[in-house]
Amino acid sequence: MFGNLSARFYNWAKGWLILILFVLDVFFAGFLLPLIQGMMQGGQGGIQPLDLMIGATPEKIFGMIERYGEFGRPFYRNVELTVDIIYPIVYLFFFGLLISWLFQRGFASTSSIRKYNVMPLGTWFFDLLENINIVTMLSMYPAKPIALAWLLMALTSIKWAFAGASILLILFGLVMALKNKFKIQA
Repeated sequence: MFGNLSARFYNWAKGWLILILFVLDVFFAGFLLPLIQGMMQGGQGGIQPLDLMIGATPEKIFGMIERYGEFGRPFYRNVELTVDIIYPIVYLFFFGLLISWLFQRGFASTSSIRKYNVMPLGTWFFDLLENINIVTMLSMYPAKPIALAWLLMALTSIKWAFAGASILLILFGLVMALKNKFKIQA
């Protein structure tokens, strides 16, 4: 299954498509998500989305959910069910195709490293599980399900580990592509 997806990423790795996905990623990460976070704060400082709280304890998670208030909890839930479904798809394809494009230029087609172009799939998968968990916790408020809070901490950490690994692969691919002067390797 991953081999088939890896091959598709290599087929789809076109410069123009990666550029469009880059623009979309910048729009989400640089404009839309900060705007949403600002709206969640509602003039209060220190309020942040749960999916950015790496390593937060259940106490911190439940404290943040409470701080969102009557407006913030349903607003955040709706963001998780809309924007935070679309954005992971954007970054999945942006990172996956960028890694593929760089690896085509950095490594021979027979290199075993090339199969790691699907690493962003882990980020996407755990992000979706994290979103489901967040929506569940927001919907259950004022209940405080400790098991879900611990699960959220684990899912967030795993998501960010996959994201970090994807960024390292991009940097590694960039170095190797530079070394080969961005020529596609046979």
